Amino acid sequence: MMEFLIANLAPIMFLAMVGFLLVGFPVAFSLGACGIVFGLIGIELNLLSPSLFQALPDRIWGTMSNDTLLAIPFFTFMGLILERSGMAEDLLDTIGQLFGPVRGGLAFAIIFVGAMLAATTGVVAASVISMGLISLPIMMRYGYDNRIASGVIAASGTLAQIIPPSLVLIIMADQLGRSVGDMYTGAFVPAIILTLFYVLFIVGVAVFKPQWVPALPKEARTIREANGDAGLRSLGVLTVLSVGCAVYYARFIAAADTATDELIVVSMCVGLAVAFVIASLDSLLKLSLLSNIARKVTFVLIPPLALIFLVLGTIFLGIATPTEGGAMGATGALVMALMRKRLSMKLLKQAMENTTNLTAFVVFILLGARIFSLTFYGVDGHKWVEHLLSDLPGGQLGFLIVVNLLIFGLAFFLDFFELAFIVVPLLAPVAEKLGIDLIWFGVLLGINMQTSFMHPPFGFALFYLRSVAPKQVKTTEIYWGAVPYVIIQCIMVGVVIVFPGLVTDSLTKDVVVDTENVEILIAPEDAPEPVLNYK
Repeated sequence: MMEFLIANLAPIMFLAMVGFLLVGFPVAFSLGACGIVFGLIGIELNLLSPSLFQALPDRIWGTMSNDTLLAIPFFTFMGLILERSGMAEDLLDTIGQLFGPVRGGLAFAIIFVGAMLAATTGVVAASVISMGLISLPIMMRYGYDNRIASGVIAASGTLAQIIPPSLVLIIMADQLGRSVGDMYTGAFVPAIILTLFYVLFIVGVAVFKPQWVPALPKEARTIREANGDAGLRSLGVLTVLSVGCAVYYARFIAAADTATDELIVVSMCVGLAVAFVIASLDSLLKLSLLSNIARKVTFVLIPPLALIFLVLGTIFLGIATPTEGGAMGATGALVMALMRKRLSMKLLKQAMENTTNLTAFVVFILLGARIFSLTFYGVDGHKWVEHLLSDLPGGQLGFLIVVNLLIFGLAFFLDFFELAFIVVPLLAPVAEKLGIDLIWFGVLLGINMQTSFMHPPFGFALFYLRSVAPKQVKTTEIYWGAVPYVIIQCIMVGVVIVFPGLVTDSLTKDVVVDTENVEILIAPEDAPEPVLNYK
């Protein structure tokens, strides 16, 4: 018995931890308890040295002094302030009016607004709750199928987990030992494609089941001209002018070998500035060039897009780190709430309390994971996992298939934080040994883990939506509404595996030095000594 225990302590420890989690013990304490108990067992069996636990204070201090993790409270606070600032309400109202005349228009608006909120808040709860409170009653009122309405709200809210500045990507970068900025850059294109997949699904529903996603009736379209016209023509002209200016400027700065990320960010800002100037002049001088919808759309898009530039633009341009970008975003959110006259001591207190709770939750799980991993690595658990996964048939592809199936299955029972802190550190060394790019691997796992927010019956996005949904919406309808989007995300995982360039092409390539052709120049003996000036 003792020999079996000594030879298999690592798998026994892992199974014990899974058992604690399935029983329902708090994650942080389950991890910490497993680490300490099995550490003592390992010491008793002479597998570990008693000095092992002397490393615990250093590991805990290293976690608490990690500057990258400061981005979590900043982005959480920003999302909670924006949730109550009225920005989501303005966006949903205006964009809903814009897409209202077409079938599925409200669903398209929710996807668009969900992506916008994701790029500003990075917090699933804020996005799902805001859109659930505002949009779900309206969609039900105008005849949307309950499953389609609830599904699109839950799915669009989870875009906050893959669109930068996502908390998922921050934690993933920390666990993989990679740059948060690179993780953001790598996730940008897959996030856009995933959003387009959501749109295509609604298009399919509108074609084959139009009664499930009716257009808004004419009396519900309140932003109209005096003659009853929708005013979309002038909005189209304004869009063409803005995009044209952005493309022209992009070509101009591309000639100066400007980086791709800088090119995108600056060009978008130029197009936005052009639209803002035209709309402002039209509004101030009463030129009547633009329709009501054109002016409304322009002015309602300015605050979130400005905030996106303040956060993501400064990160992509290299002006700020993700932590500094989060701090600027939190400040910008406070300014927006103040301008909308929504800032109060009650709001600040609620936001700070919720931010503290979430941050403490994350940090305690991370500390428990550090204690667990200390003992697990001490009993060569990482070697056990490595042998288990690196010997799979199929090489890289076999490893990726098994890992993604494992993550998908565990997501039914564990949330993202538990998966990121427990499973990812065990997978990263094996992936690196197999020659897999860890940024690409992190984005791939991030897309897969996004399903953990929509897995019936434990998906947090479904819980958030259930808490604000009207009683007429059944829980089973919320669950069935999420299923198509879980399938779409699984398809997206396959797309990223088949086309890794979607992630890696946007990353800065390392300079490869041909060591065989390196020429070393030695200064002649009579060369003058360099003069060093210190001031």
